[in-house]
Amino acid sequence: MDSIVQPAATEQPSASRNRLLLTVYTAAIFVSALLLFSVQPLFTKMVLPRLGGSPAVWSVAMVFFQSLLLAGYAYAHLLMQVKSRMVPIVVHLVLLIAAFVTLPLGIASAYGEPPASGYAFWLLGLFVMSIGLPFFALAANNPLLQAWFVRTGHPDGRDPYFLYASSNIGSFLALLSYPFLLEPMFTLHAQNRLWTGGYGLLILLIAACGVLLLRSPKVALADVRTEEANAPAPGIATRLRWIFLAAVPSGLLIAVTAHISTDVAAAPLLWVLPLSLYLLTWVVVFQSRPLLPHKWMLMLQPVAIAGVVILLAFGGEQNLLLTLGGHQLCFFIIAMACHGELARTRPAAKYLTGFYVALSFGGMVGGLFAGLVAPFTFSWIAEYPILVALAALCRPSANERLAGIVRWYWLALAVLAVALIVPSYTTGGLTTWFEDQRVWVAGAVGVLAALLALALNAGRWKIFATVALALALTRIYPADEGRVTTVRSFFGVHKIVETPGGYFHVLMHGTTIHGAERFRNNDGTPVTGRPEPITYYHKDGGIGQAITAIRERKGAPLKVAAIGVGSGTLACAAEPGEDWKFFEIDQSMVDAARDPKNFRYISSCLPNLKPVIGDARLTFAREPDGIYDLIIVDAYSSDAIPIHLATEEAMKIYKDKLTPHGAVVMHVSNRHLDLEPVVVGIADANDLKSWVYDEDSGRDADYIFSTDVVISAREAEDVGKLASSKQWEETDPDEKVRVWTDDYSNILGALYRRLRYGEQ
Repeated sequence: MDSIVQPAATEQPSASRNRLLLTVYTAAIFVSALLLFSVQPLFTKMVLPRLGGSPAVWSVAMVFFQSLLLAGYAYAHLLMQVKSRMVPIVVHLVLLIAAFVTLPLGIASAYGEPPASGYAFWLLGLFVMSIGLPFFALAANNPLLQAWFVRTGHPDGRDPYFLYASSNIGSFLALLSYPFLLEPMFTLHAQNRLWTGGYGLLILLIAACGVLLLRSPKVALADVRTEEANAPAPGIATRLRWIFLAAVPSGLLIAVTAHISTDVAAAPLLWVLPLSLYLLTWVVVFQSRPLLPHKWMLMLQPVAIAGVVILLAFGGEQNLLLTLGGHQLCFFIIAMACHGELARTRPAAKYLTGFYVALSFGGMVGGLFAGLVAPFTFSWIAEYPILVALAALCRPSANERLAGIVRWYWLALAVLAVALIVPSYTTGGLTTWFEDQRVWVAGAVGVLAALLALALNAGRWKIFATVALALALTRIYPADEGRVTTVRSFFGVHKIVETPGGYFHVLMHGTTIHGAERFRNNDGTPVTGRPEPITYYHKDGGIGQAITAIRERKGAPLKVAAIGVGSGTLACAAEPGEDWKFFEIDQSMVDAARDPKNFRYISSCLPNLKPVIGDARLTFAREPDGIYDLIIVDAYSSDAIPIHLATEEAMKIYKDKLTPHGAVVMHVSNRHLDLEPVVVGIADANDLKSWVYDEDSGRDADYIFSTDVVISAREAEDVGKLASSKQWEETDPDEKVRVWTDDYSNILGALYRRLRYGEQ
């Protein structure tokens, strides 16, 4: 009897131990991932006010996170070369505790205002000094805990990559929960406390993982199988392939994020969507049985690449669902194909940490290219099409079908390229036709690349060359009509478009017009004299009426502060004897507006204008109190908004700078976000009354646009005739809309209101 019972008694504790090991290690990796990827939007949102809410802040942040991820993975790889079990556990726990001492998160006290140039490198230094140590400690957890798990003797330790999927599930949930749960419900201060508490919990979980490792048998079954396996070490070519496969989707993540966030808001809501999809691809491909088989993704990848070509040719940013949905769906499929190749070629468990170092190095390379190199190299967002084309090279080698036909493909492609590109250097009906049919022309070449892959199983270089031609055509025959000049800075890409015939010069950011000037009359003769303000600033619009009303109410020359230069249109709203001062964060925008070849507003109306350069929240706060009759806030880039200029604290600064009877005008025209109740709310929080102007001009053909404007003042008498105008409605704050502060904002709510109520 005893000989029969004894084996059963020894098996049960082993099963319990294995369940405990799996639970504790999975929990530690999951919590670590939650913290790792929730700190990105949390701290980035803390930093945004320092740099005007620019989407480029997120791109630089991604470069920092990817670089620290590489450092953490390299640290884990080196630490696991130590034969002792005790040393890695003690060293890592000491590191975690040292990082915990630096919490809660905060901007390093040594960092004041950003410099006049070199924003990206200043920002990288700020991230390193502020959160470098806790993030570095977190970054090492995933490979380190997986390596510990292998050495515990757990049966699943022979292939521990499923824990990588668990890590990315935590990352995925962290990113999705931020815009949909944490940001709308909690202030930044509360989020910071929650994160600090989570970090403390993680230290306890990792300590438990260390104890379980130390209590494991000295020579575990998993150790023997791992160390004695005859799996060859990965060669240099394989490691370089891993780096390339990781670099392309990493860089593409930053590029597609910049592309879609330009026209909505510089806010975590839009940044985390592509990153969440990026992490989801890691979750799927490292499952034991992926829900989306890799061969399916390889079949869909060329179709997704063709989809990006069509979207870029179409220029469909005017449609929010098309912008967010189309580009992100294509990105997801492309990333799935790249990461699926990584999963397919992953090494044996004993090479696990080296594999993760290669992945993180590739991620850093892609991030550096898209986040730092490209903005200084290209005058437009060229990194997006470049990386899309490079994605074709991420396909595995293939045995081509119908090789007799395919071998002539290079000659055929060269002839096709000449036939499509040469007309762009000429004028006439053929060139005009290509310009009008650019979507079909570029799309057809993109579809040709997909057909090559699916029907002929063509080699990746042939697919790459075809995709490159298709993407080049979207640039050669752009969606913009007329001659286009691009200006790129840390704060984005601005386009100066000269319409056909040279009738107008138009300033655009993304697909949003930020100013225009008429250069020729309808009869083709040049416009002479003082330029007339148009677009949102025409005399009959909300901003024009507000300026006139305050001027008439005062009965004397105005002293005005204008936040945002744009094309310089407001310079010609000034009258002789008035004192207008402009505040602008982007020097390149000032340079473009000053050049009379682009716009003549500044050179004709305020030739001695010297804008104050820097983030207006910081520079304007230094202005003397009580001196301005009117403050005009018009600092949005594309339809993106610098949130820190639309908070209760920002409105208090504006109020302090006003004369006793002054007023604040905020331009809130936006296709995607309903900002009127936000401005009314922050004004009410500062004991200001608000009037809303929302009227369609009906004259878009002449570049005279409808505007949404909110004017706020202490009393009705301060806004003059606007208080009794039928076009202006005094508006009380919406009790359902929580007041935005430096500690709280809710982009999701503004987006929902616009989608629900439309432009009404």
